[in-house]
Amino acid sequence: MSYVTPQEFATKMIDAGEAKIFMSTKDTLIRAYMAGAILALAAAFAVTIAVNTGNFLVASILFPVGFCMLYLLGFDLLTGVFTLAPLAVIAKRPGCTWGGVFRNWGLVFTGNFAGALTTAVFMAIIFTMGFSQEPNAVGQKIGQIGETRTLGYAAAGWAGLLTVFIRAVMCNWMVSTGVVAAMMSNSVSGKIMAMWMPILVFFYLGFEHSIVNMFLFPSGIMLGGNFTWFDYFAYNEIPVVVGNLVGGLTFVGGMIYATHYKTSPSRKAGYEKAPVAAPAE
Repeated sequence: MSYVTPQEFATKMIDAGEAKIFMSTKDTLIRAYMAGAILALAAAFAVTIAVNTGNFLVASILFPVGFCMLYLLGFDLLTGVFTLAPLAVIAKRPGCTWGGVFRNWGLVFTGNFAGALTTAVFMAIIFTMGFSQEPNAVGQKIGQIGETRTLGYAAAGWAGLLTVFIRAVMCNWMVSTGVVAAMMSNSVSGKIMAMWMPILVFFYLGFEHSIVNMFLFPSGIMLGGNFTWFDYFAYNEIPVVVGNLVGGLTFVGGMIYATHYKTSPSRKAGYEKAPVAAPAE
């Protein structure tokens, strides 16, 4: 059977978290770099579709192609390791410590940012003919997105920060569901189908993904967006990273661990059936 039961993939999640904690620095950085670069390219792809067709739903339907590519190639996103790595410590796997988790998170963040920034530079060159012209329509749109999702939150004060945080929580609820969903099948087609659905939901609803934003906002600054690096980190990237951590670890990793890996005894287990009364004569 291609389908993997929840009890089985719960163990696979912990195995994956353990593997990521013990992965070498070189492999962690390379896999994170490539994940950031590919997801950034998918974001550029989706914005281009939205601008050229005027249909954001079509862009959302096609955006998950990047997520599927990077997952099948074995690359790592920060949103995924937020969910998986801590489970190995919670499950008390030998040698797995919170220090190892934080090391993994730091390396993956660094690799994701470097990869996304590389794609941001490449796409900015394309959108401006090597910075010799004004940005094309797609480049202008990316700059506008950066302004809206930094200065727009800043203008709302604490309400804006709360909103960006909740959008980030909801984002990694869906994205990490996609990571876990890929473990539900042993076939490539099954993995792609399972991953596609929650990624489509997150993108269409406009939730905040820290790695996608590592592309959108630096490229937005390069393309003339009227916001600063401080605006980007203070009003988007930092609260989004925290929200992604809370969403993935709480609503995906923690919940699946609590009910499928640490299953409580069934209430039926200790039930003793009452004796049937003998029929009256």
